[in-house]
Amino acid sequence: MAEFLQHLINGLMIGGIYALMGIGLTLIFGIMNIVNFSHGEFYMLGAFGVLTLFTMMGIPYLLALLLSAVFFLLFGAVVERGILRPLQNQPVDVAMLATIGLSIFLSNLALIIWDPTPKDIGMPFPLIGINVGPITLTPIRVFIFVAAMLLILGSHMFLRNTRFGKAIRATFQDREAAALMGINTNTVNMVTFSWGTSIAAIAGGLLGPIFQVFPTMGAIVSAKSFAVVIAGGLGNFPGAILAGLLLGVAESLGAGYISSGYRDAIAFILIIVVLIVRPTGILGKARRLG
Repeated sequence: MAEFLQHLINGLMIGGIYALMGIGLTLIFGIMNIVNFSHGEFYMLGAFGVLTLFTMMGIPYLLALLLSAVFFLLFGAVVERGILRPLQNQPVDVAMLATIGLSIFLSNLALIIWDPTPKDIGMPFPLIGINVGPITLTPIRVFIFVAAMLLILGSHMFLRNTRFGKAIRATFQDREAAALMGINTNTVNMVTFSWGTSIAAIAGGLLGPIFQVFPTMGAIVSAKSFAVVIAGGLGNFPGAILAGLLLGVAESLGAGYISSGYRDAIAFILIIVVLIVRPTGILGKARRLG
């Protein structure tokens, strides 16, 4: 039982990051109707941003994480304004191809700037174990989970309780009706894409100290983000959160009781099982936000 609880807690901590990635992708898909294949690359660049600021420049970790988040919030706005907005009246596959091209460009840019050698960010918190009954927690994993949950809760509160959050929800439900009511849907698009980009970068900065950082690390995370979105139900915000947590737990239990070599395959096994049992996703395909 102690071993099971340990795997469960570890899975929930990683699952929080998967949920964070999933809601970012869900927001972009739900508002802009764009399948963002560059989502994983923003995760990768967020990790490299923290590596550069924290490890190379000596800036405190929390400040480095904040600066990275702000930078990619602005960078996301530039990408939306310069690349995606001119394509908004084009067929969906045109914007999809643009994000694929952006993904290739960003991963190769990272290869040029940081080279392909895997790098360690370093541990920003003491490497000590905190015993809570039969389980052991480490400060970094507790911080990752708490930060992810606070960001998810903050996103939910922003969408539910702010004027602009309501504008996003209105655009999510019916873009044309929102525009007729005076909502600037172009601004909603830009803020949503920037928000999703920043969330992905924060996720990379949070997990970076646990894993090595390298230019192609975004590929598998991007695939898992799509797994979370599909398993949760396309456009379903609560579904993405639940699916992310379930994926983290499934990976942890699979690695602990089967083999760590199957860890990354579990995301795709989860998709297959969910689509067979419930084709519309865990919570259905109804478009819900916040």
